[in-house]
Amino acid sequence: MSTIKSIFSDTKDKMDKTISSLENEFSSLRTGRASPALVKGLLVDYYGVSTPLSQIGSISIPDSKSIAIQLWDKEAVIDTEKAILKSELGLTPKTEGNLIRINIPPLSEERRKDLVKLVGKMTEDFHVSLRNTRKDAMEKIRQLEKNKELSIDESKSAQTELQEIYVSFTNQINGLKKEKESEVLEI
Repeated sequence: MSTIKSIFSDTKDKMDKTISSLENEFSSLRTGRASPALVKGLLVDYYGVSTPLSQIGSISIPDSKSIAIQLWDKEAVIDTEKAILKSELGLTPKTEGNLIRINIPPLSEERRKDLVKLVGKMTEDFHVSLRNTRKDAMEKIRQLEKNKELSIDESKSAQTELQEIYVSFTNQINGLKKEKESEVLEI
């Protein structure tokens, strides 16, 4: 039975990582609300090296419609502006010395609908990942049964428990999807 426990533990770890990845993907998705996650991963050409924005300045949210980036090096200002303008975020930076302000414009209705479709597509990709993880665990359980390390009843019980774990993680993904969709559609 300890083998079954290790299969469940490994499966839960993989599914937890899938949930974390989805949350990370969603955090970088632009909604009408300001979030540090929108820009922290932007790569800036800093002295010839592609550097994440979060490593060359501090990012803050003064209000729900703007982002402030306080750069630690004045030389990075121009390259940071270029990185923001080149990004697919559609944002325009305003510079005041070492401080870059970005106002988050409201999303158009069409853009909101596109984002909801994108959320759905992203969610489906993560559902596929969960299904693959479940499939791998099922195969391990069936292999244990085939090798006579588990009885048929133990195998069925383990498969049922695995399905319950899968459903629980699927519900988490669906909850995150609904939350993100309502955030995108919020005006």
